[in-house]
Amino acid sequence: MNYKNYNEELFEFIKKSTCAFTGIKTIKELLLKNDFKELEENQKWVLENNKKYFITRNDSSLIAFKTFNNESFNITCSHIDTPSFLIKPKNVIYEKNYLKLNVMPYGGLLNYAWLDEPLSIAGRVIYKKGNKLFKEIIDLKHSLLSIPSVAIHQNSNANEDLNLNNQIDMIPIIALKEHKDPIKDLIEKELKFKNKEELCDYDLFLYSTSVPQYFGIDNEMILSPRIDDLTCTFGALKGFIDTKKSNNINIFCTFNSEEIGSLTKEGADSSFLMDILKRIAAGLNFDISVLISNSTILSADNTHATHPNHPNNSDINNEALLNKGIVISKDNTSTTDSITSSLFKEICKKAKVPFQDFVTKNDMTSGSTLSGISLRHVSIDSIDIGLGQLAMHGAKEIIGSLDAYYLYLAFKKFYETNIVKEKDQIILK
Repeated sequence: MNYKNYNEELFEFIKKSTCAFTGIKTIKELLLKNDFKELEENQKWVLENNKKYFITRNDSSLIAFKTFNNESFNITCSHIDTPSFLIKPKNVIYEKNYLKLNVMPYGGLLNYAWLDEPLSIAGRVIYKKGNKLFKEIIDLKHSLLSIPSVAIHQNSNANEDLNLNNQIDMIPIIALKEHKDPIKDLIEKELKFKNKEELCDYDLFLYSTSVPQYFGIDNEMILSPRIDDLTCTFGALKGFIDTKKSNNINIFCTFNSEEIGSLTKEGADSSFLMDILKRIAAGLNFDISVLISNSTILSADNTHATHPNHPNNSDINNEALLNKGIVISKDNTSTTDSITSSLFKEICKKAKVPFQDFVTKNDMTSGSTLSGISLRHVSIDSIDIGLGQLAMHGAKEIIGSLDAYYLYLAFKKFYETNIVKEKDQIILK
């Protein structure tokens, strides 16, 4: 497989993973296709050696694992949610012939980058039939909405001070006629209700219907929605699935809610990961404390590449450049230390992929990391990695077209590597 073949699969994954719910549905389909068995968290597990399993929580986070008779976990963590807009329960606004949809921001949006973008709707729907509640993951797919910008003639300061108000400027239009409940009608049409079903509630998000594409003289860059963090999620997933031989208990995790702080029952700041590690250890008759002390986490989330027009926003020495390899974050808020950094660099060398150290400029702040949040619940040697990208949290973002493939190769090599930790040394087998 070369980077172009890999990127074709990545593009398809991004198209299908339009929110956390559709993203987890897409991952489940890929795992089932590759002979993984789904487990239920509220059921007793009987685990066998050399088998493949996965478990979801709240339809929006997932942990998959491959069992092996060895006392170490090789874990990757990413997040499946992306900044967007969440549809409010009461959402109809009709003014001046415009039917608008009342929405709220989900995550830290780059507001102006969402203006005039084609948008659709995806998420989870709960409905009642008889005395039972059912859930469905839906994606309406075609463009239904857009958030119109104000013309320069009507806002002469637009190019000087674009101060967008989330409740005024970021409300999308969906029709040019009055409608009592357009979302209810769209859902009922999508799910083919036949008057016996009753819509109860939903978790629905807007998403950009723009598709991933190359650009640049040599197609050296990718412009796409949801690059943060689907590029890391797919790279880890693909590396996890494609690893055929390993002496580790390999684990793939992707969490919801990172963009809003991770403090949900399925987020990185929940007990989800530790709950599953305990059940794996119990199911294979291993000591959980020994397993954890022998284990390593690769936490994968993107960071800011040096901006072509604002290079002064990056550290003068420790910057992230496109197509120059995987970024190793060494901020003092990251979980990376000299041991885990050295370990990962050796893995990159074995995978024959480039890497670069990254530190945020001193007068700017960096965000929290998935492993940093997870370590509140489980203490495992960890490193923060990812890709350098531009336009983070916009409706479309930019990465180098080689970097995503580099990340996949490094994940695959990580899953293939048995990391033996002794008192004064680490051995990579």
